[in-house]
Amino acid sequence: MIAFLLKTFGLLVLGCLVGTLLLRLIVVRPSAGDDQKSPGQGVRLAREANLRAHVRMLSEELVPRSWRHRNNLEKAAGYIAASLQASGGRIEMQPFEAAGQIYTNILAAFGPDREPWIVVGAHYDVAGDGPGADDNASAVAGLLELGHLLGQQPLSRRVLLAAYSLEEPPFFGTSHMGSFVHARSLKRAGRRIELMICLEMIGYFSDQPGSQLFPFPLLRLFYPSTGNFVMVVDRIASNHGPRIRDGMRQAEALPVYSINAPSFLWGIGLSDHRSFWKAGFDAVMITDTAFYRNRAYHTAEDTADRLDYARMAGVVDALFGCMPVLDPAPLPAKRNR
Repeated sequence: MIAFLLKTFGLLVLGCLVGTLLLRLIVVRPSAGDDQKSPGQGVRLAREANLRAHVRMLSEELVPRSWRHRNNLEKAAGYIAASLQASGGRIEMQPFEAAGQIYTNILAAFGPDREPWIVVGAHYDVAGDGPGADDNASAVAGLLELGHLLGQQPLSRRVLLAAYSLEEPPFFGTSHMGSFVHARSLKRAGRRIELMICLEMIGYFSDQPGSQLFPFPLLRLFYPSTGNFVMVVDRIASNHGPRIRDGMRQAEALPVYSINAPSFLWGIGLSDHRSFWKAGFDAVMITDTAFYRNRAYHTAEDTADRLDYARMAGVVDALFGCMPVLDPAPLPAKRNR
C-alpha cells in the first residue's frame, strides 16, 4: 500500500512538473533575452514632454469622452487627426453609426501603399465620465508620438496608425466597435495585413513589490510580481508576440514579456485586437496589463499625474525600434523573419 501511494505521489509530482514545463513553453515562450540585461537603446527618441501634453489634453481638456459625449469625442478626433497630419500622415476619417449617432475612426497612412500592411491602433474613448489617462489617453499619446517618429523615416511599406472610437462598453464586443468597423472594411477591401498591434494602457508602472496581479496564480512562477514591465499579448498558436517582445527588448532597456494564451483567459482579448482576430487577421496587444496592475482602472482616479512618462517613452521607442518596416532597418526583428 505504501509503495502504491509513493508511486501515485511520484506520478502526480511528475505530472505537475511536466504540466508546468509545457505551460512555460507554450504560454511564456522563453527566450535568451529573459534575463532582461540587454542595454537597449541609449538615445531617447520619443519625447516625454509631448506624451505628457497629449495625455493632459485628452484626460483634462477633452473630457468626458464616453459614447454619451459625442461632441468631446469629435473634438478629440480632430486633435488626433491634426497631430498625425502634422507628422506627415495621410489622414482618412472613417465615420460609422452607432446608437443613432455618428462616431469617427481616424486613420493615418505612413509609407507607400505596399502590402502587407502593419496596423497600429488605440481607442480614444473612455468608459464612463472619468479622465481615462491610462485608459486610454496613454496609448493614444504613444500612437501620436509613434507617428512623429515614423514621419521622419523612409518606410518600405504601409504603416497605418488608427485611433478608434467606441471600444468601451456598451459597444465592446459588438459590430459597433470602431476597430470592428475598421477591420471589417480592410477585410472587404481584400487588404493583406501582416499584423495589427493594439496599444492598450501603456502608462502605469509600479516599483512596489507585489503590485502585479495575474489572472491565475501559476503565472507568478514565470512573470515578475512587481509591475514595472510591459506585456505583449498574443493568441496561443501565434509567434508574433514573442517576436515583437524580443524586438522591443533589443531596441530599448525596458522589461518586456509576452504571453500566448487562449482568448477565454480574462484580459487576453479585452481590446481592439479582438476585432482583428474576429476578422481573421493576426494581432497582438501591448499593455501595462490594465486592471492587473492599475487599481484606478475605469475610475475617476485614472489621472495624468499617476503615469510614468519616461517609461511610456521607452514603450514607444521599443515599438518603433522593433517594427520590421523601416528601410533601411538593421533590426533583429527583420533579420529573424
